[in-house]
Amino acid sequence: MALTGVSTSVVDMSGDTTGLVIAKGTTAERDAISSPQAGMIRNNTETDRVEVYNGTDWRNLVEAGNAIPPLVVDFLVVAGGGGTRNDSPGGGGAGGLRTSYGSTSGGGNNAENALTLITSTAYTVTVGNGTNGATSNTGEDSVFDSITSAGGGRGGGSPSNYPGFNGGSGGGGAGGLYGSAGGTGTTNQGFAGGTSQNGGLPYTGGGGGGAGAAGLAGTASAPGGNGGIGVAVNILPATQATNLNVGEVSGSDVYYAGGGGGSVYDSPSTTRTGGLGGGGGGTSAPTPNSANAGTPNTGGGAGGVNATGGSGVVIIRYSSAYSTTKTGLISSVDSTTAPGEKIEVFTSGTGTITFS
Repeated sequence: MALTGVSTSVVDMSGDTTGLVIAKGTTAERDAISSPQAGMIRNNTETDRVEVYNGTDWRNLVEAGNAIPPLVVDFLVVAGGGGTRNDSPGGGGAGGLRTSYGSTSGGGNNAENALTLITSTAYTVTVGNGTNGATSNTGEDSVFDSITSAGGGRGGGSPSNYPGFNGGSGGGGAGGLYGSAGGTGTTNQGFAGGTSQNGGLPYTGGGGGGAGAAGLAGTASAPGGNGGIGVAVNILPATQATNLNVGEVSGSDVYYAGGGGGSVYDSPSTTRTGGLGGGGGGTSAPTPNSANAGTPNTGGGAGGVNATGGSGVVIIRYSSAYSTTKTGLISSVDSTTAPGEKIEVFTSGTGTITFS
């Protein structure tokens, strides 16, 4: 190969008919370069992309036949779950669930399109908290860009005929002499809470609605009052969900947004379960004052007395050709489970994410 210096200070390699092999290495090795210079180029062996340093950031070099893939982002956005009150309360409704990734069960929540975003733009992310039914009517909303999932509705409680509240999924009606209705869910996000029985003892609260099914009615006979089941969305593999304590794993499926179980007065042998997907179980005499919170980062509704719904979660998947910067958020990124993709899990906070 001929290397000829010319007056323009350009290196002439035209005598070689093969190709130029440039420096190469992993992303970690790139980031370890001290004081990179503008114009420096290298081949990233993880993304199979040629990168150039522009003086501030490393960017992919667009070449004929090797364009950067479109920034298409799949999402799962689950809001905070609803809480419960006192006096034979209904179960809290699960946080609303919206996803583009598809589901393996329930809800009809798999019809949304992935988002096509652009680089160098800050997109809003909010992970909603679950709230206590003694202080709030609904859990907090969760947000990713234009996608908003509604917080779960509070379960009904004192006074004894207080209905469940509307939300992403509705809260269950309170148990009592007259019974009460469950709250309604939000279309394509969750289902209604169960009603409570109209009559005498035992007073049985209805189950909170889940993202995959309505809460069951509170009746004198089991299994009334169970929380509605959530939805299995496999945007995050089950092993990763277990490692991060995010979602509720059942076999190879990861469930989110289960409703809370309704509680019972004067029925010690009856148990009301929370819906699969983080719903808290209901309580009954002789421990009517127990509180069973929804599971964190599932959006599960609460069960029991004066309990708090589970916090929500935001999970996104996008091409590993892109990097992100965040403000005000707690997240983790997995770039090994899905070849060519990154899976980013936001577990708390309100802030922004920017792709580059």
